This record gives sequence, structure tokens and C-alpha cells, in this order.
Amino acid sequence: MSARLGAVAGAIVLLFASTALADDAGAPSSVNGCVETIAQGAARPLVTDTIDPRGRSGYASVLVVRVEHGKGESVLPGGLELQTSSDAAKQLRTEGWVLPEQDGSGGAHITSAPLDAAHPDRIITTLELPLVALPKDPGRHVLTLPPLPIAIARASGEVSTACTHTHRVTIDDPTAEATDPEPKPNPPPMPQREEWTAMKRGVLIGSVGIVVGALAMWLLRRWQRRPRPAPPAPPPRPPWEVALERIDEIRHAGLLDSERYGEYFDRVNDAVRWYLGARYGFEGLESTTDETIHELKQSALAGVALEDVVAFLADCDLVKFANATPAPDDCARVIEIGERIVRATTPPQRPRRTKEAPR
Repeated sequence: MSARLGAVAGAIVLLFASTALADDAGAPSSVNGCVETIAQGAARPLVTDTIDPRGRSGYASVLVVRVEHGKGESVLPGGLELQTSSDAAKQLRTEGWVLPEQDGSGGAHITSAPLDAAHPDRIITTLELPLVALPKDPGRHVLTLPPLPIAIARASGEVSTACTHTHRVTIDDPTAEATDPEPKPNPPPMPQREEWTAMKRGVLIGSVGIVVGALAMWLLRRWQRRPRPAPPAPPPRPPWEVALERIDEIRHAGLLDSERYGEYFDRVNDAVRWYLGARYGFEGLESTTDETIHELKQSALAGVALEDVVAFLADCDLVKFANATPAPDDCARVIEIGERIVRATTPPQRPRRTKEAPR
């Protein structure tokens, strides 16, 4: 398994600490300032480390650390933590070494593999840690790489710390091998990409606004086009109002002037018959005279005598069915009788209540 330090979660930890990280039954041992501690009941892991004895100022030299440990143990188990205040970190800077940032291409790498087929319970973990040599003065220098603590955690949670060896590395200037070095021109410009967070945020907000606006317009139009209930029908007019209006229309229709006396009688008869049916709850125009009289007897006819209504209906039947020809006086009389029947059977109107003036 391989991972880049500091770039992913669960990366390997190099603890630049000067204190022990586990409970130790015996006294810890010190290796040139690096304190080793071995967990109780555990054997010291086999640590071997190498580095190129020659390097150049400003360039990375890779420290390769190999740790042989048990299958249930993990090397550097907590994430990369550069403790700048620890003794090991201070000693590293004092000797002229710098640990590069671990989130780029110069980060450390770690790999783990079984020791061999005969020992599947033994694991070899290899850590490749780049270190940049930055001596204070130009020229050739011999820098000392101090011991670095390596943490190994057991399955029980106990942690042991082993130290690497001290290394001496000869550091030359990048131009040390050139006879007469001359300044080199600047390298070609590299494209720099900057994340425009304001533009991204604006585009995101604008896109959300467009979607929300479109959805709101769609909902508004759908709401405007919704099927609306039909307005309630106006209350029906009272039958006596309709009947009196029809009688008044007959009176002013000019039928008497044109000597259309039969039509005059028929229209008055229809107006009164329709009114009686609507007033007392039966089909007045479709009922015969006998059926009309029977319905009126069943109803509480008030305000007019039933004999007057019977006489009115009989006179109208003579004109309609016996082809009797009425005179103008008969027409005037029949319309007066019909209007009197309507007005006499009109229910009394309740007076509207008016608010009393305050005293």
C-alpha cells in the first residue's frame, strides 16, 4: 500500500518529538538527542536508513528508512505532524536541513510489503523522506543529518519509538563543478492558474437564481391558468315579479291595436298559469285546467278565491280551445283579473330593518 504524505487522510506520521510516546517499563535510551522508547513486552524494531553522501545546496536528498516489524504493527500511525518546537526539528534546522511541504510533488512516500514468502508475519515498511540542504554560506559544506524518531504502534495501541542513524552529507553548490560559471537566464514563465472563487460563486448563485426564477414563473403561469370555479348563479327572481313584468309587456305590446285578441288572451293565460305553477310548486304551463285546479286545492291558496281563478281559466280555455273571439273589453277585463290574481297571491314583503340613530 502506498500513499503520499499529507495529501490524503490516514497519511503516515513522522513525529519530530523529543519525548516518549508510550508507557515504558524500562528507562528510555538516547541516540544523539533522539529518545528511543520500547513498549513493554515488545522487541526493538529493526531500522535501517541510508542517504546519498553527496548532495547539492537547494536540492532534495532522500533519506530512505526501512523498518522491519510485525504484521499487526503500523509504522507512523497518525498523520503528518511537523512539530517545529520539538528538539529533533530544531536540531534539523540547526544543521541546515529543511523538510519540504508534504502536499506537493516533493512529499514523502511510504510502501509496505511482506518480508518474504517464508516470513509472511514480518512486514518491511519503506519510508522515502526528501530533505533539502540549505547551508547558510556558499561553498562546500559537510552537514550532519541528526537522528529522527520513527513511531511504531502495536495492535494494542502501545507505541514504540526508534531512532535513525546520524549521517554526514557533503553539500556542494549547484555550480561547484563549473570552471567559470555564469549567471543563467530566468526560466521560461510557467502558467499560473488561480481559482476564481468569486466568479464560481457568482456563476453558482446566478444559475440557482435562473432555475428558481424559471420555476417560479412556471408555477405562476400554471396558477393563473388553473381551472377556476364558475361564479355562482344569481338567485332566481321571485315568480310574482316575473309574472307582473310579462303582464306589463303584454299590455304594451300593441296587440289590441292590431286586433290580435286571441294572442292577447293566450299570452295573459300563459303568464298567469306559469306564475301559479312557480308559486305553488307544479308545472303550470304543462298542466291542464283540471290539474291546475287540483294543485291549487292542495295548496294554501290565500288572498284570492279559488272560484275567481277557476273562472279566469275557463274564460281563457274558451278562447284557446273553442275558438271564441274575444272583444277588446274582454281583453281588458282578463288582463286585470290576471294581474289581480298575481298581486293577491304575492307574499307580503318584510320591511327592512334600519339602524336606530344614536340618542
